[in-house]
Amino acid sequence: MQLSSSRKFKNTLFKATLVLSSLIVVIPLFLIFNFLLQKGISSLNFDFIFNAPKPVGEIGGGMKHAFIGTLVMVGMAALIAIPLGTLCGVYLSEYNKGKIAWFLRFTIDLLTGVPSIVIGIFSYLIIVVSMKGFSAFAGSFALSIIILPTITRTTEEILKLIPTHIREAGLALGLPRWKVIYHILLKGSRASLMTGVILSISRAAGETAPLLFTAFGSMYVSYDPREPMASLPVQIYNYAISPYDDWQRQAWAGAFSLILLVLGLNIFARLYFKKNTFLKFFIKKS
Repeated sequence: MQLSSSRKFKNTLFKATLVLSSLIVVIPLFLIFNFLLQKGISSLNFDFIFNAPKPVGEIGGGMKHAFIGTLVMVGMAALIAIPLGTLCGVYLSEYNKGKIAWFLRFTIDLLTGVPSIVIGIFSYLIIVVSMKGFSAFAGSFALSIIILPTITRTTEEILKLIPTHIREAGLALGLPRWKVIYHILLKGSRASLMTGVILSISRAAGETAPLLFTAFGSMYVSYDPREPMASLPVQIYNYAISPYDDWQRQAWAGAFSLILLVLGLNIFARLYFKKNTFLKFFIKKS
């Protein structure tokens, strides 16, 4: 069937609009990365990563304390949020009946849209005020609230993709339901679940506002979760607003390091997801 010239023109115009919209979406990321590359790459060196800050007035030093603090707090937040979020996701997927499931899903959806600064204020009132001091534990608590809804919804949606007859096959073999969920559903889809975990952790690693109200920051290397602890986003913020040129230079290097960390985690998650053939296999067979 021959298409009319008017119809061909409309198809071409529609495709061109889609391509242009896609380019507009991608361009800001490349501009941000290019800007940080130009500003921060010159200060990103061995001393910056492995040395602690120097006193005011001395040139040099690095953000070793901030790298360690970010890893500690994000790691503690992941330990809190990953088991809890996975269990909530399993409940919503496998026991999706009744008012409790409806209320839980509604709460998770609301939690997804809560601004991070509000989560920081909430964590301040709950943890910092009760413990009478800023601490890395309070920062981890705030970050875990940010991670939790993403993991919950990711787990629920991934488990829903698994065909029902896979569950029925496990039950027909005489397995109890918890063994079907653990050994067949969760272990079989762990690659996809890891993607959601990594994406949520990469988002939490770049948060600044909740850590200003909770972990506060420190100029020293600390491993004690009961004490204030430095983090990369807060250190970048403090250095960026300082009047010292050397600190501002390090802020650019820190920002470049942070975007490399977030970008690296996202790329790793995408590549890891491509290796997952479990769901594709069952979807094709169903």
